[in-house]
Amino acid sequence: MSFDLQKILESKRALRRNLAARSVAEKLRMLDALRERALAIGIHARSTTANAMHEKSSDYRTQPSGKREK
Repeated sequence: MSFDLQKILESKRALRRNLAARSVAEKLRMLDALRERALAIGIHARSTTANAMHEKSSDYRTQPSGKREK
């Protein structure tokens, strides 16, 4: 496997152009397919790692919602 940064960057640009050119309906179908895959992976991961520890996500709010700086 070669590491050609210019080739990688051009490939990423081409993929982005390709995705941007697709219709909204096609993008939504792709999103549904990705969601189905994520659910399938999540179900499989939970069944194989039943004893894994899961952390609760942090609340990144630094100030109470009513007391924001101006």
